[in-house]
Amino acid sequence: MKLLNITLLAGLLLPAMAQAQQRPNIIVFLVDDMGWMDTSLPLGDSTYPLNKRYHTPNMERLAADGMKFSQAYATPVCTPTRVSLMTGMNAARHRVTNWTSPVKDRPTDRPDDQFGPLDWNINGCSPVAGIPGSVYATPLPQLLRDAGYFTVHIGKAHWGSQGTPGANPYNFGFTVNVGGHAAGHPQSYQGRENYGNLPGKASAQAVPDLEEYWGTETFLTEALTVEAIKSIETPVKTKQPFFLHLGHYAVHDPIQGDKRFLQRYLDAGLDTIEARYASLLEGMDKSLGDIMDYLRKKNIDKQTVIIFMSDNGGLSYSPPRGGPSHTQNLPLKAGKGSMYEGGIREPMIVKWPGVTQAGSMTKQYVMIEDFFPTILAMAGVRQYKTVQPVDGKSFVNVLQNPRSADSTRTLVWHFPNKWQPQDGPGINYKSAVRQGRWKMIYNMRDGKKELYDIEADLRESNDLSAANPAKVKALSALLSDRLREWKAQMPPLKNSGKAAPFPDETE
Repeated sequence: MKLLNITLLAGLLLPAMAQAQQRPNIIVFLVDDMGWMDTSLPLGDSTYPLNKRYHTPNMERLAADGMKFSQAYATPVCTPTRVSLMTGMNAARHRVTNWTSPVKDRPTDRPDDQFGPLDWNINGCSPVAGIPGSVYATPLPQLLRDAGYFTVHIGKAHWGSQGTPGANPYNFGFTVNVGGHAAGHPQSYQGRENYGNLPGKASAQAVPDLEEYWGTETFLTEALTVEAIKSIETPVKTKQPFFLHLGHYAVHDPIQGDKRFLQRYLDAGLDTIEARYASLLEGMDKSLGDIMDYLRKKNIDKQTVIIFMSDNGGLSYSPPRGGPSHTQNLPLKAGKGSMYEGGIREPMIVKWPGVTQAGSMTKQYVMIEDFFPTILAMAGVRQYKTVQPVDGKSFVNVLQNPRSADSTRTLVWHFPNKWQPQDGPGINYKSAVRQGRWKMIYNMRDGKKELYDIEADLRESNDLSAANPAKVKALSALLSDRLREWKAQMPPLKNSGKAAPFPDETE
């Protein structure tokens, strides 16, 4: 009888164990402020001059083993993207529409003459209900942890302000956290400066948890990489599937040079600022290579998914960048903070052994909230409950077939905020919608609409709105319907107190 019971138990357990072993490890390698052109890997059909400036051999290596996404999108600034990844919601719905201050209840919007303050979720995302100024949501890592994953966060978090549950990655379901807190950039990348933790000089941006590297020459990117590898050693030994969210602070300002790579770019004739920026990128790329080398050394590279992504377009204001403003992402227009492609189109590569075709590329456009259902599908988590609606759409079918195409898919961006003191190209108080080859940008200040054929006009140099009024009207209705469905906020006009009109309410 005992033998029979043992046999029955084994029959039940073995399929479950086999299923657990088949679940892949998943790494999200998220870079901060990295533009679509900030790599030696061409992400479209052509190689551009800026591709020749940088040296990112490990991005090239990852793409050779996996799939490039030529049209991957995020939001114009960081916190909205990060909250969308964690929740699966579009920023218009979760209302964390601008970057969050590390200080609780402190808006980050600049004062404006036309619009008054907007009551957006200034404290970010919360896994706990009832936190003022926060969107309540079930976070992705918690669902993965509940499904048996060992969950690790390393580096930048920036999901919620100090004094709220969203500031602490442990509250999101991470088993391990190193370096993640409420701030959106490091006070210093330098180990000899204790990453900002100097007596009497530390600010809210000082990076926590890295005391063993204080006073050394260890650059922040390297320290986080070492900690990431150390943190996944336990699940690797126990053969437990792991989820690693490696959120590099690079390449966000302050633009400090990584001495391991700086001389290469000075010798190439770049100005001091751009040489430092390029060295930040190469240090980030070395981190990617070190992670890939570790996976191969442990013979788990074929059981591990790597998703490479940036949180918004490359910074294009000078200063802190070198060169003329809004030239740093050419041929893409503008940069971080903008609704033009330079602000929202991101470098993205996915390697899923046994699924993605080596060296492939897809032109199917995807959005940051799509990561939520996609990662859960990768992990085999099919039945799950969230307190929030999920707007993202899984792109597993695209990973299986790079020729998969859906030109009816609608993407929406919404930024009813003021990020910069002065309006730049596509910057401040803009919304945008894309369907198929068509993209429309809506200016909340004056109701103006711009229309671009993105497939034919990557530079967004030819506004076709006057020649295609029917398409403008259709996209205005599509964008407005979606914004109303999500109860999206519009900025209040100072002179009347009324909200700015939706796109279909203007000519």
